[in-house]
Amino acid sequence: MDTRGREAPGAALRSAAENLLQELQEHFQALTATLNLRMEEMGSRIEDLQKNVNDLMVQAGIEDSIKEQMVELEVSKAV
Repeated sequence: MDTRGREAPGAALRSAAENLLQELQEHFQALTATLNLRMEEMGSRIEDLQKNVNDLMVQAGIEDSIKEQMVELEVSKAV
């Protein structure tokens, strides 16, 4: 019996599986890079939003009031 006929389909299947896994890994790495970039962008947007909110609070004159409330809240939690 010739075993070469059995090895060829097995080798082809193994090669196809390795190629598929390589493609999946490349897609996963690309997706990871994209997600990291978007998370960094979102972090920057949140920081900008916080700055704008703080600026608006200063303009409205309510920043000190909120800081006082936060201090009072922290003191009441400590007790």
